[in-house]
Amino acid sequence: MHSGLEALGTVIEAARKQAGLTQQAVAQSLHMSRATLSGIENGTVTEIGIRKVIAICAMLGLELIARPARARPTLEELRDERRGRPPGT
Repeated sequence: MHSGLEALGTVIEAARKQAGLTQQAVAQSLHMSRATLSGIENGTVTEIGIRKVIAICAMLGLELIARPARARPTLEELRDERRGRPPGT
């Protein structure tokens, strides 16, 4: 299971590649190091400023959204999902 930063990095990497941009090109245009961008994409950066994340997202046409975390499903919900039943039936 991905942590939030790992999932964010995966999305950023996919958008960058889809845009045909190198890590160096993105990093240079945003005045950061390629190593920082690489760490973000790989989920190895433990802390990053929100302004950098917003700048990367804006450059790659991504939107950063904060939302409440989804509650973990119950065992019954997982069983129903596996059986193809809608939740709560």
